[in-house]
Amino acid sequence: MSVAVVTDSTAYLPARLVERYAIEVVPLYVVMAGRSGREGADIGPADVARDLTARGHRVSTSRPTPGDFVGAYRRRLAAGAERIVSVHLSAELSGTVDAARLAAAQVGEHVVTVIDSRSAAMGNGFAVLAAARAAAAGADAAAAARAARDTAARTRTLFVVDTLDHLRHGGRIGAAASLIGTALAVKPVLHVAEGRVVPLEKVRTSARALARLVQRGVEAAGDGPVMVAVHHLAAPERAERLAADLEERIPGLHELYVSELGAAVGAHVGPGAVGLVVAPAGAAEAQQPDPGTR
Repeated sequence: MSVAVVTDSTAYLPARLVERYAIEVVPLYVVMAGRSGREGADIGPADVARDLTARGHRVSTSRPTPGDFVGAYRRRLAAGAERIVSVHLSAELSGTVDAARLAAAQVGEHVVTVIDSRSAAMGNGFAVLAAARAAAAGADAAAAARAARDTAARTRTLFVVDTLDHLRHGGRIGAAASLIGTALAVKPVLHVAEGRVVPLEKVRTSARALARLVQRGVEAAGDGPVMVAVHHLAAPERAERLAADLEERIPGLHELYVSELGAAVGAHVGPGAVGLVVAPAGAAEAQQPDPGTR
């Protein structure tokens, strides 16, 4: 049985992996001052970073429509898929997974399995990748979905931001939690827990926050084998330092990806944000990771 994998544009998978596993990516929409469009196709991270810093504008996002997902599912079925596994951004952060479920009901819930990754960025992307690799190895839809759920449940997503204002204005973090980084003048290390963005610990400076981010990543990795993604928005030097530290300190590191966040997530974390995602590597990945990993 041929199984196709669909996700949304916030998974931020490297393009080579999207192509290799024929993953269908449905874009979210980004709304800026005077323009709006699809994440990646029409509006990129540089656009968002520029509006949030130089212009001080607010940037908002909206989910794909159910019709967008219906179109994606039908394209995969027309291309020969018999079942579809659709893995998405946390329902606590976006209505994307709800739109996917509405579309699945139209196409056929026996055909499409929709999964809430309970995470974002490569916290979602690694679950997508697990499903795609399972399908490529001949797994049926149930096994591919199980691979996605298992990976999502064991993945840790941690990050730091220059300011909590963007998360607060976008409704992605509570008002009480946002006070940690304003009234108390600290730099919180944040993580995604139960699908929501919550503070993990408080430190006094950006340098200490980044150091704790590395330490937390090393602790999450344990002895491995693991896959790691490092994300940033308009902070490539920070991301490269973070990646180099993780590469040196995680003994079981089998795959490492460094990439800039896209416009949709970038709109909510703001320029200067850096983060990391740690996911377990399955037996196949540990033995032979995809080419092009760092």
